[in-house]
Amino acid sequence: MIIAEIGSIHDGSFGNAKKIIKLASECGADAVKFQTHISPAETLKNAQTPNYFNEEPRFEYFNRTSFTVTEWKQLKKIADESRVLFLSSPFSIEAVDLLEKINISTYKIPSGEVTNLPLLEKIASLGKPVLLSSGMSNWDELDLAVKIIKNKCDLTVMQCSSLYPCPLDQVGLNIITEISERYKTKVGFSDHTLGLAAPIAAAALGAKVIEKHFTFSKHMYGSDAKNSMEPQDFKLMSNAINEVWNMKKNPVNKNNNKLYSDTKIIFQKSIVTSTSIKKNTILEMKHISFKKPGNGIPASSYKDIIGKRILVDCLPDQILKKEWLE
Repeated sequence: MIIAEIGSIHDGSFGNAKKIIKLASECGADAVKFQTHISPAETLKNAQTPNYFNEEPRFEYFNRTSFTVTEWKQLKKIADESRVLFLSSPFSIEAVDLLEKINISTYKIPSGEVTNLPLLEKIASLGKPVLLSSGMSNWDELDLAVKIIKNKCDLTVMQCSSLYPCPLDQVGLNIITEISERYKTKVGFSDHTLGLAAPIAAAALGAKVIEKHFTFSKHMYGSDAKNSMEPQDFKLMSNAINEVWNMKKNPVNKNNNKLYSDTKIIFQKSIVTSTSIKKNTILEMKHISFKKPGNGIPASSYKDIIGKRILVDCLPDQILKKEWLE
């Protein structure tokens, strides 16, 4: 599943929110993910703002860009009509209650809420599939979160680095396999790099869910735009990831070379005579060479014929045959 992380890129515009759902679907997303903020329930008015966005206080920003229950329902309907899964990360128990009113089917828990145990317990009690981001958690914190959720929900743990943007040396591709081995769950990857390489590599390493911030343009106002992916690149990424997943679904048996039978004849070498050879000559290395095509005695068998007697007269550049030797 490829998730287009919309976040608050709509900047409170219901029209933009509707439009970007349809655009994400056109660009290969399987799901769209918003963020459900209820300012009084999640943050103090004087709470610190992140260094990548301090244009306005978070309390005011979340309050200004929030939607009503009716609007959330309409957004989910548009997602359903666009054949993409509708997701939204709740940042408070009150936000969970709101999302239940629109009958959301799957929860995405953001990295900053991993230690918010009351929120985790609330979501786990619902028994719905959960995507759990791990961006700013150590193993002990993540262990506890997984313990709360795993036995009650279909859980996917998402490797994530909460840096905006995330430098390539902090992506943590190694953690994808570590999560899989540690928790025996499905693994995903929530990407904050600026390019295509990290999500494609994550898919190749076994990530079943890829999440990437999505925007109309990097020049839009807001906390996410400059670190998000524009439509053309998102489509390229989606295509590449799906190609990787398709390759992984089709393992190849290295011993099955039927597809290469004709190619082997064209490119591999046979043992041929390097000079004229008289009947009853005992073959030595000086009598043979190795040339295309590969429809004779293979070059790999040269030791098997050295020291054997040739039963016919041969001209140079003849492919040797087993029946000529004893």
